[in-house]
Formats: sequence, structure tokens, C-alpha cells
Amino acid sequence: MNHDAYDNTYIGGILNSVKTIAMVGASANDVRPSYFVLKYLLAKGFSVIPINPGQAGKEILGRMTYARLADIPEPIDMVDIFRAASAVPGIIDEVLRLDPLPKVVWMQLGVRHDEAAARAEAAGIKVVMNRCPKIEYGKLSGEIGWTGVNSGVLSSKKPLMRQGFQSFGVRQK
Repeated sequence: MNHDAYDNTYIGGILNSVKTIAMVGASANDVRPSYFVLKYLLAKGFSVIPINPGQAGKEILGRMTYARLADIPEPIDMVDIFRAASAVPGIIDEVLRLDPLPKVVWMQLGVRHDEAAARAEAAGIKVVMNRCPKIEYGKLSGEIGWTGVNSGVLSSKKPLMRQGFQSFGVRQK
């Protein structure tokens, strides 16, 4: 598998086949990227299970949070990794101990670990690295274009933090 470029049919096939996603590194902080992705995937009908040892036993967006993948009481289709690349080998160790194995391991933007990916693939698990399922879903569904939104307006101006959802979350703190 060439992890430098993914065909849209490969990504689309994954997103159409998974229903239950374990998100390792999910955050309860509403301005963190993992929180946005968790909220988005829930809104799209996926069952997302947060994994965060510091939040275990609590709910994030109405979903019970677990400390480890092994604590999840149901089979999962995909593991979405929102952790640094250095944490990936240990997470893959956890994944490979699950029964049944998930269909997919997905590493978020900026996360790539070729050796760990090869171990997962050797066990028959599909792997995606350095991609975001929220972005890929939005891109494939037509919700977002290459500019980040499907507004039909192209701008070269950098957005200001004075407005918008992210600044709202920052102002609340």
C-alpha cells in the first residue's frame, strides 16, 4: 500500500464500511481538533467511542469514555488515532490484541508510523495515515471543496480569530 497517496475509492470504501469508531486521544475540550472530529462523525451517524485515560468513566458528547481499547464492551470497526506518532506502536499493540480485530486503523493529520502500519497490515487491517476522516468524508460527500468550505467563494485573506466557532470556544475559557 502506498501511504503517500490514497485513491478516493479506497477512502470512500473505508468510510462506507465502518460504523463503530474508537477515537484514541479524544478530548473533552471543545476547542481541540479531536472534539470537532468526534462531534462531526457522531452527526454523520457513526458510533464513536472516546478513548482517553484521563476522562475514563465520564461522557464526552454523550458517549462513555474508556481508558483503553480493551475496555470497550463491543466490537469496533475502526481505530482513529489522535496521538503523536511516537504513541502509535503501543496503540497498534493494543489493536492487535483485540478480538475481533478492527477493519481499519486511521492515523490523523501529521501522524505517520510506517513500521506500526506494516504490523497492522500484516494482520489484515487496512491503514490510513496522515489524513482526517472528517476532512475526507466532507471532501467525498461534497460538503467541503479544496478551499475548506463549499461556499463558491475563493479568498486569499487569512481568517481572523475574532469571529467563528474557534474564537467562541477560546473566549469561553
